[in-house]
Amino acid sequence: MNNYLNQLNPEQKKAVQHIEGPVMVIAGAGSGKTRVLTYRIVHLLKNNISPFSILALTFTNKAAKEMRNRIEEIVGSSIASSLWMGTFHSVFSRILRIEADKLNYPQNFTIYDTEDSKSLIRSIIKEFDLDKDHYKVSVVLNRISSLKNNFITSKNYSKYHELIQTDKIAKRPEFERIYRAYDQRCVKASAMDFDDLLINTYLLLDNFPQALLKYQNKFQHILIDEYQDTNHVQYLIIKKLAALNENICVVGDDAQSIYSFRGAKIENILNFKNDYPDLKSYKLEQNYRSTATIVETANSLIGFNENQIQKTVWTENEKGEKIIVCKCNSDSDEGRLVANTIFEIKYREQVHEKDFAILYRTNAQSRAIEEALRKKNIPYKIYGGLSFYQRKEIKDILAYCRLTINPNDEEALKRIINYPARGIGQTTIQKLITVSNNMNISIWHLINNLSEFDHGINKGTSNKISDFSAQINSYISQSEKYDAYFLAEHIAKSSGVFNDLYNDKSPEGVSRFENIQELLNGLKDFCENNEENLLANYMQDVALLTNQDNEKKEDFNKVTLMTVHAAKGLEFPYVFVVGLEQNLFPSLLASDSQENLEEERRLFYVAITRAEKRLFLSHTTNRFRWGNYIFCEPSQFLSEIDEKFIIKKEAETKKEKKRPNRFDFKKSFKKIEQKLTPPKGFKKIKPGSHNTPIVSSDLSIIKNGMSVKHAKFGKGKIIEISGENFDKKATIFFENIGQKQLLLRFAKLEIL
Repeated sequence: MNNYLNQLNPEQKKAVQHIEGPVMVIAGAGSGKTRVLTYRIVHLLKNNISPFSILALTFTNKAAKEMRNRIEEIVGSSIASSLWMGTFHSVFSRILRIEADKLNYPQNFTIYDTEDSKSLIRSIIKEFDLDKDHYKVSVVLNRISSLKNNFITSKNYSKYHELIQTDKIAKRPEFERIYRAYDQRCVKASAMDFDDLLINTYLLLDNFPQALLKYQNKFQHILIDEYQDTNHVQYLIIKKLAALNENICVVGDDAQSIYSFRGAKIENILNFKNDYPDLKSYKLEQNYRSTATIVETANSLIGFNENQIQKTVWTENEKGEKIIVCKCNSDSDEGRLVANTIFEIKYREQVHEKDFAILYRTNAQSRAIEEALRKKNIPYKIYGGLSFYQRKEIKDILAYCRLTINPNDEEALKRIINYPARGIGQTTIQKLITVSNNMNISIWHLINNLSEFDHGINKGTSNKISDFSAQINSYISQSEKYDAYFLAEHIAKSSGVFNDLYNDKSPEGVSRFENIQELLNGLKDFCENNEENLLANYMQDVALLTNQDNEKKEDFNKVTLMTVHAAKGLEFPYVFVVGLEQNLFPSLLASDSQENLEEERRLFYVAITRAEKRLFLSHTTNRFRWGNYIFCEPSQFLSEIDEKFIIKKEAETKKEKKRPNRFDFKKSFKKIEQKLTPPKGFKKIKPGSHNTPIVSSDLSIIKNGMSVKHAKFGKGKIIEISGENFDKKATIFFENIGQKQLLLRFAKLEIL
């Protein structure tokens, strides 16, 4: 595929071919950003740049995998596999494992996920006997994460008097003590959380000049995706790594900077030119994703932001239909509106559930939507739900694996020391924690040397603890001999977890057992596709997986429900953005500053630009919140969209709908049918137009065995009729495409 440059437009080609010096690529929504990054790497390789000297950083494993696959198609898998490509966290953890001894960590350090961190903080709050209402676990963890992202560590926190004062006002005077204990316990457990992966990488480069020079020489070309989402620590690391060669290319869109709550700094992209005076900038402004109406709608909105890099996104795509803005009486009416519209578009246009996405500002809004979808029997999935690797049974097995690789891992040990039940109760575990903290030793060291310490645990329980440590030691001795699949299966069976789940014959128990089988399948696949197939290698990979990396195939053809934040980077033919009301979207929290309001506007811009063909916006006059209906005003963002791009509608309310008269069904049926022709509350269809469905009198003459013709699928034969009245369906075998099931009132069949 040597003609890769021919697949680029002029501006994309310039960005790909300019391979020396600092480059910034401002990529509008749907402008082919991934293609430019991919082909830029290919172009470097074609110009004899070693793949080992190319560093490409992304924010998701999915993006890195997609790029690597595209590169493999052009240059081959052996070259592509030599690239240093992955998420910030995966690449930096790889560096840290190589250089771990410099930071007094073992190479097999554990990576704590959010739940591990919460569990540790919960333990510390309990040990310090602090008020759980003032020291909420999630609040404490978010504050620690925010501080780390701004490079405020537990060691230098005491220098920031304003932060200490803020903690006192919030009735959290012991926060610094918790933060310090949290860091100390992570170190004692040979563990790093996700933020530590960044901070420790910076400390490595800052404190060890030889290590810095090593990686500056190694990474002669650096490429960064979604640069607008980088935080302060990421910015500092990148600046250090690029300082020697300055062959750095950042790609991003300031108009899609929406993660300030995670520490992202839009200033990193806005001020990039200040760090590199010789910077060459390119703007990718041609949108390949959306209709012209959607693109221009997004432009009209984002134009209200003052703090931005000016660009004008355009497209050669068709004009497309106007944006529907619908006012609903309540969130229940809004849910029914969306469900009815999806139902009717699906059958009228013969599209799939996977083509639809419903976006909202907060997760709580999904309730009314879910209820309406269930009533219409429309399958859906909530994106960003519980990850496969966060399920209890999976975390239990992985905790055994973690402890086998790193026996100092305190959170893993606490999780499984009494699972399956072996008579080591919570009181005993607390005694172990207390002694280990007082002696500043790991719990693992303690339970391997119980007789040497005064712990107050009776002989019977001590024997059970010794049996547990012997079991884990046996796994440790096998960890270098056997591959990950063999060892994990052995652990699952010999630990008793396998039997515990197998004996639970409830539907939930069966599902949990199947999940363990699926985990083992994944381990087997890992071993078959990796030369380094020991359990330690697998655990390094799995620690960095996200929800997106484990989407189940059976969830594929479903309507997607998600927050707008979760939707970034995705696209769908039909998009519904619900809840466009003041103090909801934009959020009430955005009203305190122009900066926050502009981020909310960027968030709405992201929502709009997810749509390819059709976009539906809705708001309610009343919304059920905090146990009551509250009056809602339309979002100010709706008034910022140029009116020439929209059509305003009002949705039916439930009380306006009339029930069919049970004694005069035919007459009532015709009235209902006439209402069902267009999507409810949306576009009206003129009689006799292309979208006019079969009228009720026509339905009665459709029979099994008839030869028919469909405008899209061609000639076919009816092999089955099912359902009644306006839900009547026909299963038809078409000559060209095979079997299809169509809703007759929308099928527009011609009888031959």
